[in-house]
Amino acid sequence: MLELITISEVNDALAEMVASFRVELRSYKGIVSRTNVDAGREEMEEYLVAGFPVFVAMVDGQYAGYVVCRVDSEVVWVESIFVKEEFRRHGVASALHRKAEDIAASYGDDTVYNYVHPNNHRMIEFLRKRGYTVLNLIEICKPYKDEKLTQTIAVGEHDFDY
Repeated sequence: MLELITISEVNDALAEMVASFRVELRSYKGIVSRTNVDAGREEMEEYLVAGFPVFVAMVDGQYAGYVVCRVDSEVVWVESIFVKEEFRRHGVASALHRKAEDIAASYGDDTVYNYVHPNNHRMIEFLRKRGYTVLNLIEICKPYKDEKLTQTIAVGEHDFDY
């Protein structure tokens, strides 16, 4: 049974999921890293202190995933959404994302803004299936240390290393 719970304090299971999410994100840049539960705990504590709505998905009493939302001038952003590997493709991400959409609807909006790494093909496909097809912003930065850039991407008339 899937249940969503509002989070008001960090525990070990949540900190570990946040740390696993960060390892996965770095892997999209070709960077191999280890899970840092202390950093995961600190990141989640910062979200909670800032007042970001945080929800955990529980499946049969186990932590399955989480979503962190940021509300800025009544615009809802999904700061992060993560589902443990063994719970993927079972509706957990849909339930978590729907919770973010519910928050947006409470402000009279019908969309949520999502941060997605371009190599996160599973998330991009997930969002496309939910009707998210408009590219809104482009984040431009210098390469990270040890990041492996292997291609370029054209956006409009501009090419970017990627």
